[in-house]
Amino acid sequence: MWLLLVIILFGVLAFVLKSYIQHKVSLSGSHVMITGGSSGIGKAVAVDAVYRGASVTLLARNEERLEATQEELLRFVREPDKQKIQIFSVDVTKNYSAIEDAVNMAQEKAGPIFMLVNCAGTSVSYRFEETPLEDFQRMMSVNYLGSIYTTRAVLPYMKAQRKGRIVFVSSLAGLLGLYGYTAYSASKFALQGLAEALQMEVKPYNIRVTISFPPDTNTPGFAEEQKTKPQETQEISESGGLFSAEEVACKMLDDSLYGRFTSSVGSEGWMLTRLCSGMMPAVSATDLLVEVFLMGIFRIIGVVFLFMSDRKVAKCARRREESKKME
Repeated sequence: MWLLLVIILFGVLAFVLKSYIQHKVSLSGSHVMITGGSSGIGKAVAVDAVYRGASVTLLARNEERLEATQEELLRFVREPDKQKIQIFSVDVTKNYSAIEDAVNMAQEKAGPIFMLVNCAGTSVSYRFEETPLEDFQRMMSVNYLGSIYTTRAVLPYMKAQRKGRIVFVSSLAGLLGLYGYTAYSASKFALQGLAEALQMEVKPYNIRVTISFPPDTNTPGFAEEQKTKPQETQEISESGGLFSAEEVACKMLDDSLYGRFTSSVGSEGWMLTRLCSGMMPAVSATDLLVEVFLMGIFRIIGVVFLFMSDRKVAKCARRREESKKME
């Protein structure tokens, strides 16, 4: 009896795992649209995509940086007759009709968009009561609504061609709420709910959604964030290390081309993504088995991390109190 149940269980598991086996597709000859593509992770994604043989369209606000990036990307073009590099100065948080116009014009010159990478984003790091109220609205507008508007404009074309890739760039702070990120984390958490629901809608059309959870990444935005980041936040996040935009971009593109739902970089990012997988689609057969059999251990490690973080917060609070007394 027990042997029969074990055989049935493994049979069901094998059937489920088979559905998660994905084959990597090529970007060569495809059209990739990237928001926030004039700097940081977005620019690194653009360079990598061009190097892989894709035509690239960049959407960003700063026209001067866009033009400089376009010139740089042209140096990586392998097939000048086929690869197109286009730029559009657009604010993806405001004028939806301008986004639609950019999508239509871009496709007229470079063909249907196969991959959309939503990299436009920003961050702030303050204690909750010190965060300007307008920053809560700005985080949601740029990090969340900006991704919605561009995806809404591109999706009908992907459905028509019955294939495509959509990438949302979240953050490890979109998996774990951290000290100093009350405004930022909330906007990045929202992307996960969007990605999960959207993947269920578009899967019948052979469209795959990937949500990326980058760690601290060496970008101009990260450097700006450091200026106001509380000491507690710095001490908690430093254990994860600092990665290059090129590392994050390469892993993100590879995971999307494999059709994986999540993308992470580094051992801490991989473990945290597995720990917070919940009802997310499984990344791969291997990761599904890891999540099933090691979730308890990962939970213990997560609790230890939270305990150590609480200690760092308490230590910094004591230092501030002592400093006030000495003034």
